[in-house]
Amino acid sequence: MMGEQDWRQWSLKEKAGQLFIFGFHGYEPDEAVLAHIADYGLGGVIYFSRNVQSAQQVHALSAALHQAAEQAGRPPMLVSIDQEGGMVSRIVDGVTLMPGNMAIGAAGTEQAARETARICGEELLKLGINVNFAPCLDVNNNPDNPVINVRSYSDHPDVVGRLGVAAVQGYTEAGVAATVKHFPGHGDTAVDSHQDMPVIPHDRQRLDAIELVPFKAAIAAGVDVMMTAHIAMPMLEPAGVPATLSHAVLTGLLREELGYEGAIITDCLEMKAIDDGFGPGRGAVMALQAGADLVLVCHTYEKQRQAVEAVVAAVERGELSEQRLDESLARVMALKAKYGTALAPWDTVVHAIGTPENRETAKRWSEASVTLVKNDAELLPLPTEAQTLVLWPEIVAVSEADELLQGDGTLGGYLAQSMPNVVERRMNDGDPLEGLEAFERIVLVTYDAVKHELERTIATDVLRRAADRTVAVSVRNPLDLNVYPEVSAYIAVYECRPLALSSAAKALTGALVPQGRLPLGVSPTYPFGWRQE
Repeated sequence: MMGEQDWRQWSLKEKAGQLFIFGFHGYEPDEAVLAHIADYGLGGVIYFSRNVQSAQQVHALSAALHQAAEQAGRPPMLVSIDQEGGMVSRIVDGVTLMPGNMAIGAAGTEQAARETARICGEELLKLGINVNFAPCLDVNNNPDNPVINVRSYSDHPDVVGRLGVAAVQGYTEAGVAATVKHFPGHGDTAVDSHQDMPVIPHDRQRLDAIELVPFKAAIAAGVDVMMTAHIAMPMLEPAGVPATLSHAVLTGLLREELGYEGAIITDCLEMKAIDDGFGPGRGAVMALQAGADLVLVCHTYEKQRQAVEAVVAAVERGELSEQRLDESLARVMALKAKYGTALAPWDTVVHAIGTPENRETAKRWSEASVTLVKNDAELLPLPTEAQTLVLWPEIVAVSEADELLQGDGTLGGYLAQSMPNVVERRMNDGDPLEGLEAFERIVLVTYDAVKHELERTIATDVLRRAADRTVAVSVRNPLDLNVYPEVSAYIAVYECRPLALSSAAKALTGALVPQGRLPLGVSPTYPFGWRQE
């Protein structure tokens, strides 16, 4: 095996390979990723939902990848994942699925952020995953943001920094490398960088006052990995080059001015903000020139090989120095030395993940996040014997949480545990809204009515016909209240996962008194920190 001390004697191809993290397809290592390991000594991999079937299968997958690296004489691998909690979670079964960032922001305590991160990290490590691409430190101060939203703790920079640092500490205690993202801040965008290049037009004073605040806090706390954003910031890079590829941003700002010494990883270079304008090959070279240490290419075998070969060719023709590669290799090898990947047998691991104690912690913080925003007509708690309709627009069903509308793991299913007269209905576009008069209470569930016309249409129709009996529950975007401000009772739970739906049901029935506070300003009437007392 390549020793940690002799990496300076590696071939150029081997050095370049260690600076890449690739995605692949399937529940077992496919031919593509095995070829990357054998040919280049690939630095690491990233798991997506396409790689996850069960916790036991993920454990076996990690073991197989580590074994492949060892058999090829390569260093141990960085095995990474986006396990942010809440809606952005690749592993949902067999582990303790923690509340997401905005729910933690509603709970509002460092203890919530630290405990949930520590438990998440401990369970990931037991599955052979030693890098988590979390927490997200973007400040959610743009209501039109299509990609951050509830992945942010708050629209207040100090809150994002405070809770983000606590999460970093939790992951570090667990033995997993935390990765704060997306530097220098993706919160104030109305464009998804998966689809196009967002532009942040603000001046440097504004950047210092908002976007950089959480990242400075994380740097001070010693975070080990920082992920870049594919966003253009003209105040820092007048040429319009995205931050991921900008020497002014990654070296000038992050390294030299802010003093960050950890590893810098790019967001995926196959996102259109990079792929369309530069391509992964040119993008990989520019990212390393800019000061990145690890390059993420998540999907396509050919583009992955092109990226490594482009880096090798750039060094050979003098466009990229081998010294620049060595600087990054030193950070990558130090990261690997700090975060080990020794795997215990599954028979041992299975008893240490998804434990009752861990699930109780997740439940406690989920319940602490439930926010009663308004109850003006005192429709809550729901009367136990009331004929109650739980109404879901179909857009919720076809979201990330489609499976949640099956069986008992739905809001109606949880309500039915203590209310005998609950009917749950899904509404498609064009379905007639009939029979409302038969119900004493209507629970209107919305997911992201700000963006989905079907949800807005149904909400308008329900409230026009039954406003005196309707309670609204937001299961993702708390800004939905602005779509139907006339509703007299409104609860926010920030995510459409079974745990959050169970917590919402308890709040609706009076089994718990909601303690969460709005982690962002919804309107002048309902500002940051608000809850109905």
